[in-house]
Amino acid sequence: MALGNLMYKKLNTEDLIILAQQNDFKALEELIKREQKRIYVTFLYLCKNEEKVPDLTQEALLRMANNISSLRKPKTFKSWLNHIVMNLFYDDLRKCTKLNNTVSFDKAIGDDYASNPALEIPDNHAKPLENCLSCELETIIKSEILNLPEHFRVPIVLREFQGFSYDEIAKSTNTNVGTVKSRIARARIKLKENLKTYINKGV
Repeated sequence: MALGNLMYKKLNTEDLIILAQQNDFKALEELIKREQKRIYVTFLYLCKNEEKVPDLTQEALLRMANNISSLRKPKTFKSWLNHIVMNLFYDDLRKCTKLNNTVSFDKAIGDDYASNPALEIPDNHAKPLENCLSCELETIIKSEILNLPEHFRVPIVLREFQGFSYDEIAKSTNTNVGTVKSRIARARIKLKENLKTYINKGV
């Protein structure tokens, strides 16, 4: 039985996935509408070349649409889609950049989160960075995030913009939870230091 357009908007994500897997185009269309902004924002904060963001977003949505039938458990949709997004990001990174030999903050401080208790900063469920009231500050934050090393940038973007748990980020980045917590903590410290001047100015 066909559903009206308004009914699709009221359906939860899992129901939309099930319908999309049954070749319901309107369900797939609604699913794409719901996910496209989040995917776009994720790429926007991951990719240093902003011109690539629309194409990467489109490719991610296309892969989602083409492979939705292969998703066995609708409850894992969020992680499954993130896997697509991250694969595209890393593929693009490998194609367009040659990593230089740099000194890693991890090497300087150590990857073992447990051995660095001073880095254990309370999360306090802070609001995502994109909710900043100042558009100018948002632009500055975006610039500072893009300047972070890739291994710091990825976990903090997944945490702040995707809302992923530490376990989910660890699986997505093929690292352990301690390393994820350590890198996110250090990324926050770095961002706080770099943004201190702008925040004190009341941008």
